[in-house]
Amino acid sequence: MRQDGSEVVIIGAGPSGAVAAGLLRRAGCAVTLVEKEVFPRFCIGESLLPQSMEYIDAAGMLQDVIEAGFQFKSGAAFACGQKHAQFDFREKFSPGWGTTYQVQRGTFDKVLADAAVRMGADIRYRHEVTQVDVSGEKPVLSVCPRNGEAYTLTGDFLLDASGYGRVLPRLLDLETPSELPVRQAIFTHIEDRIMQNAGFDREKILISVHPQKRDVWYWLIPFSNGRSSVGVVGRREQFDARADMERLRAWVMEAPNLAELLQDAKWDTPAQHIIGYSANVKTLYGRHFALLGNATEFLDPVFSSGVTIAFKSADLAVKALLRQLAGETVDWAREYAQPLMTGVNAFRAFVNAWYDCRLQDIIFHPGKQPKIERMISAVLAGYAWDENNPFVAGAERRLASLEAACALAAD
Repeated sequence: MRQDGSEVVIIGAGPSGAVAAGLLRRAGCAVTLVEKEVFPRFCIGESLLPQSMEYIDAAGMLQDVIEAGFQFKSGAAFACGQKHAQFDFREKFSPGWGTTYQVQRGTFDKVLADAAVRMGADIRYRHEVTQVDVSGEKPVLSVCPRNGEAYTLTGDFLLDASGYGRVLPRLLDLETPSELPVRQAIFTHIEDRIMQNAGFDREKILISVHPQKRDVWYWLIPFSNGRSSVGVVGRREQFDARADMERLRAWVMEAPNLAELLQDAKWDTPAQHIIGYSANVKTLYGRHFALLGNATEFLDPVFSSGVTIAFKSADLAVKALLRQLAGETVDWAREYAQPLMTGVNAFRAFVNAWYDCRLQDIIFHPGKQPKIERMISAVLAGYAWDENNPFVAGAERRLASLEAACALAAD
């Protein structure tokens, strides 16, 4: 069997893999990415958060993204019946980017991957990792090309950026059940045909809540070409056995604001679904390897945190890895896992508070204080690692106290 090698091997060429490759190439490291699919390919997670821009810039890919012509994004809007709220991410507690983009992920991921290739990374599309051995002095991967002869690939270090594929968690028995309930998402892309005078802000993702079932919510993400991503999320038992498109359109019609906005929409793309998407792992790193992005832990799509967590994990892991490759001793728990989980745990607190309706009550409360609103806006903009923000350092406690104050004010 043919043998090959690289200084750093990355499984997956999605956002975390491409940004990690860019950061490593800027430091002069040889990088090989093994990607099972061919790009572009369909993927959800299309509404970026402003924090993401910092890592795109650091990886040397900012101009590539700007020139791609994606939909400008300045914030998030929320709706539930007659209740409405919005956050402008430029008005936030934390310093940093306040704007970003809403992207078709097939195009966006290819833009980042092409930028990584431009910077000298080797991406091998349609190459599947079938086995991994991390017991020796170097990680060894068994790779099977779609059309070609299997080979082994070694590296000084291995980063798993395989996303939903979760290659190392599967192959190394790192999977562990998520603490979040099993939920389902049904989604598609449409030609939205939303009239300009409809009061819809295309610079914001619209998150709508079902008027009776408050744990069911919808996303509407407008793109720059007159199309949108639309999806509904709820508990698995809330969905019947009809075809995905029939179910999705029926649910959308139960949300009056969406039914009105999308009354002329052209539903021209087959709907898809995912069930039980939340995931967790026993460890974020090990001997000669680290997990990035959705290969580590995926919470929920409600606040579009997935790509931001992916970029943050790539940034933290590469900083630790470069020190290790330079011969320094790295404490991966202190320098990677613990800081990464600071933001993940803040997002988790917001996700839990959304589904038990505490955060919904806060968001739709008419008397929000500007200072607190800016703190919440910062987390929603992706700045979940800014521990100067009380809603990061003590997210669960702060949300509980704020919800209680909102309830008291409503009495």
